[in-house]
Amino acid sequence: MSHLRHGLLAALLLPLAAQAAPAPDALAPSVRDRVIEWRRDIHQHPELGNRELRTAALVAAHLQALGMEVRTGIAHTGVTGLLRGGRPGPRIALRADMDALPVTERVDLPFASKVTTEYAGQTTGVMHACGHDAHVAILMGVAQALASVREELAGEVLFVFQPAEEGPPPPEDGGAKMMLAEGIFDPVAPVAIYGLHVWATLPVGSLGYRSGPMMASADRWVLSVQGRQTHGSRPWTGVDPISIAAQALTASHAIIARQIDIASSPVVLTAGRIQGGIRFNIIPDTTEMEGTLRTFDMAVREDVIQRFGRTASAIAEAAGGSAELTVVQNAPVTVNDPALTAASLPVLAGVVGSERLVELGLMTVAEDFGAYAQRVPGFLFFVGSSPPDADLASVPNNHSPEFFLDEASLDVGTRALLALALDRLGPAGAAP
Repeated sequence: MSHLRHGLLAALLLPLAAQAAPAPDALAPSVRDRVIEWRRDIHQHPELGNRELRTAALVAAHLQALGMEVRTGIAHTGVTGLLRGGRPGPRIALRADMDALPVTERVDLPFASKVTTEYAGQTTGVMHACGHDAHVAILMGVAQALASVREELAGEVLFVFQPAEEGPPPPEDGGAKMMLAEGIFDPVAPVAIYGLHVWATLPVGSLGYRSGPMMASADRWVLSVQGRQTHGSRPWTGVDPISIAAQALTASHAIIARQIDIASSPVVLTAGRIQGGIRFNIIPDTTEMEGTLRTFDMAVREDVIQRFGRTASAIAEAAGGSAELTVVQNAPVTVNDPALTAASLPVLAGVVGSERLVELGLMTVAEDFGAYAQRVPGFLFFVGSSPPDADLASVPNNHSPEFFLDEASLDVGTRALLALALDRLGPAGAAP
């Protein structure tokens, strides 16, 4: 058996004197079936952020079987594995996120999720509606492929399996920031980190990218309004916090439309929940409004927060009440390092062809991959996941209960991530 393995490696590798690495298209087929199997298993058993116990155990057992240095329990359920190559070289990091969403699946699959749980006080289904099951399976496959040729690798790979990318359930901490705070880049930081995301609005076989700012920062804001309770038939005897919240919401639209230069830096300010009162004829003491803020510039972000808080307070004070704005950042802007992006594009073109590399515009969705990219150069790219004949204008997008992933995208993602890793751990290891 060892002779067969040696012969396979010899066929995969260029002469050692050339310091070449194995070819991703030769390694990927060896894990293709396993990646599909893992993805289906994880899809059928989704877990919410900071609750990814089964997924983490599956990942840790796999990395340990590959002989890696494995660390578990990071940021609650995170897992890392360190693969040391047989020759000296740089350390790089590859990241996948593990959490699912509180979404009830409506896709007819033999491995569809039937899981339900309690979230925010409500019973809900749980679904990998954003494709993180694919991310985990792909990275597990890449780990196995690279481990099979570790002696030929010039450097080290840190595999990062992260919980709670979608944001930890309040008031818990979690996600990329907590992974970093708990030292996954200590004592040796990688020279670069790579990640991928399956994406419904790209057809399978294509890869999307953008250099520089790509995905928005994501803030969760809560506006707490204090009024004075009274009978609904006599509103003048109290202070109506629902009316104040409604005026603050309308004013927030005017802030974006009339006070912020959205031509130079896009901004989205959205309310997703407003809650106050328990009875039709009682004006309550308090009302709470909650939403999200998306920006691509930290100075603009701070300006919007200040304007919104000041405006809401002024409206509340004018009515005899008060308002307090609290903002918690879930994810910073995801910025792809320009030099790393430039070095990565020829590699990705070698996987799918340059005609299938799609340069994307700014995206107001968010990803906490940006936290890693604040520490070391980062490159996140998108893997088309919809069938080639799908109507991309109407296909159910990520986070939809009808989100569907064409499993051909798993092989594309595996080959792309393998290619990037091998490029850095071979002759191009000293590249930016």
